[in-house]
Amino acid sequence: MTDLVIGSGPSGVSVAMALLNRGRQVLMLDPGGRLEAPAQDRRDKLAASDPDTWSVDDQKKWQAPQFDTPPGQVRRFGSDFAMVPGADTLVSPERIGLRASHAVGGLSNLWGSAVLPNRAEDIADWPIGIDDLAPHYRAVAEFLPVSGQQDALQTLFPALSMQDRVPLTPSPQAQQLLQRLEHQKTSLSELGAHAGLARLAVDPGCQYCGQCLHGCPWGYIYSAQKTFDDLRHHSAFQYRTGLARRFEEHADHVAVTLDNGETLQATRVFVAAGVLETARLFLASSPDPTTGLQLQDSQHFFLPSLHRWLAPRRPDQRPYHTLPQIFIELDDPEISPHLVHAQIYTWNEFFAHDLINSYSSKLPRSAPLWRRLARRLIVAQAFLHSAHSAWINLTLAADGRLVPTVKSNDETATVMEQATSRLAQVMKLAGLIPLRFARRPGDVGSSFHVGGSVPMAKAPSAGQSDILGRPKGLSRVHLVDASSLPSIPATTITFSVMANAHRIGTLTP
Repeated sequence: MTDLVIGSGPSGVSVAMALLNRGRQVLMLDPGGRLEAPAQDRRDKLAASDPDTWSVDDQKKWQAPQFDTPPGQVRRFGSDFAMVPGADTLVSPERIGLRASHAVGGLSNLWGSAVLPNRAEDIADWPIGIDDLAPHYRAVAEFLPVSGQQDALQTLFPALSMQDRVPLTPSPQAQQLLQRLEHQKTSLSELGAHAGLARLAVDPGCQYCGQCLHGCPWGYIYSAQKTFDDLRHHSAFQYRTGLARRFEEHADHVAVTLDNGETLQATRVFVAAGVLETARLFLASSPDPTTGLQLQDSQHFFLPSLHRWLAPRRPDQRPYHTLPQIFIELDDPEISPHLVHAQIYTWNEFFAHDLINSYSSKLPRSAPLWRRLARRLIVAQAFLHSAHSAWINLTLAADGRLVPTVKSNDETATVMEQATSRLAQVMKLAGLIPLRFARRPGDVGSSFHVGGSVPMAKAPSAGQSDILGRPKGLSRVHLVDASSLPSIPATTITFSVMANAHRIGTLTP
């Protein structure tokens, strides 16, 4: 009999890769969403030409759909293919910023590509340690392109060496920021801050066209869809479309019922559907319909700054990319016993778009002013550990959707304020003017760094799973996405989810 992997996102392809490497038969199931043909045609048209030949009209048509997304949605390539509308999955979706995906590759079709392993100290409460994950970070990095360089961040994250990695060229603003931060290394250390070039899952063939947040026409930003397409060439790999509705474990197999009423049987089931779909499937399969789950969030916020200096050229003129440019890690027990992680973004078109939409109506004919101001903006997106963040309680409604209820954390406001103050000090050292009055916290769940609904434990009790992601009472069902993480560190989540899924696939009997 075959192993069944439910989901084709980062955790799904990682566990499938590990299973196939062991000689096992794998059937992958997902709803099969892909970019629609008209959007793919527009993408192919851009990719077939040099960015320097793109007309202003071509670029505006490519960017416009992303500027016009409904609240809570994230769009790429002018399409909603990668994100399920909130109301399809959640009752009252406006309460949280988290969404599900039914696309091949899952939410990795939308992510910002930032990758870091966990720091050992930030997972000290897990039943596994960094030494357990390290070989799987390396295994995943064989099919996940990681750009970066050895710098001050390496001592914090030795689980993945940046040696022999090809770094993306930072933007002109980011290059100056990195130089200034390097000159202030001693002062940064006194603040408990470590800064370095962002680690990104991007192919080194990047064309620096600046369209990253609208959708890379060449697909250089990693999506699990790429690994999925490679897996389909493996003789022991099979794939079919469908949405899993519930599962039932038996002595020698697991039966999975699909949305069309069909039942699949598998030796083992590896659930990699993303935390919302995994929660729905788990609750729908529970013998107790009143069971609830609690998701852990990583609260995030945005802190804008203005730079005082002149860049060597205008930041909105190619070549440049608009993904995270720099990582800053705050390591100070007076703020948190865990790292606070920040990603620094330089120019992108959303800066100007948001300023113009917010303020130009109050000052007629002021759009050129806001666009010039946007060219001086540098924005930090900072994340807190789940210990300082809210929770999302989930129950199952009669119609099969999830009912979310937010439970606030009394520590969030205090830790966020302390982290903001320290991050502002770092920005000042880099020659920036932090705009603390403009700080904007994200909605609960909107960081998409969410999980821990059925956390791993050495001796799991009800509502927990073992170190192979098997919920208490089950022996053939493994939760391999972020649902089984015991906590959510502030640093990037996808790389660690992939490594843990690969570990489970490697060690499963």
